[in-house]
Amino acid sequence: MPTSEAFAIIPARWNSTRFPGKLLYQVAGKPLLRRVWERCLRAKNLASVIIATDDMRIAKAAFDWGAEVALTSPRHPSGTDRVAEVAKKTTEFAYIINIQGDEPLVDPRLVNKLVEKLRSDRKIRIVTAAHPFENPAEASSPHQVKVVVDRDSNALYFSRAAIPSSRGDFSTAEERGRLGKLPSLFLRHQGIYGFRRDTLLQFVRWKPGPLERAESLEQLRALENGVKVHVLVTAKGSRGIDTPEDAKALEQKLARAKQRSVS
Repeated sequence: MPTSEAFAIIPARWNSTRFPGKLLYQVAGKPLLRRVWERCLRAKNLASVIIATDDMRIAKAAFDWGAEVALTSPRHPSGTDRVAEVAKKTTEFAYIINIQGDEPLVDPRLVNKLVEKLRSDRKIRIVTAAHPFENPAEASSPHQVKVVVDRDSNALYFSRAAIPSSRGDFSTAEERGRLGKLPSLFLRHQGIYGFRRDTLLQFVRWKPGPLERAESLEQLRALENGVKVHVLVTAKGSRGIDTPEDAKALEQKLARAKQRSVS
């Protein structure tokens, strides 16, 4: 029987449409994936952190850091399928936290909160996170996933479109001002998930539905199958690295933070 312990799995693949090999891209002297792994190690509610990959370049690099690595099938259509392959073999854990390998600023405290939420409320099968947009104009970008929630903080829908749609295209100062007054309605979804182990294994057995295929968002698979996704809404969150420009911006941000700490 699984214990009440949790472990994190970081699915890591080499191929990326806009940024091949980004997980080993060096930012301020460290690969992106190593930064994610190190921040996960700081989460006190995790009993273990595993990097799951089918690429020997990633596996070798992670071994050199001292990371625990699971080699997985190259045929997985998504990171969640890769995570589930590892979870099937680790029956001693009740909770699995799926953390994206391109989120180098993931907050260990957020990881702890995901685990605590699963432990404290047996009704919750899947939990994720979201936060208000720092820049309202980004809400119109199809690369930024949005989520709307109900009064109990359960997801109503995830979309690449700007939702709620009645709030305009944010191209004017007036529209952006209106957004600023309603931050709790308009949330950027952060790609981190906590699963109960049995729910994760069921999730990957379901076939993608029409909403998931239309949006290309696999979290919609849960909603289409009647499983609620609880959303932890935080004041701030971290962004993933999608492009080389994102990586350069992160390097500049880290340099500024280092300079402030020295001064």
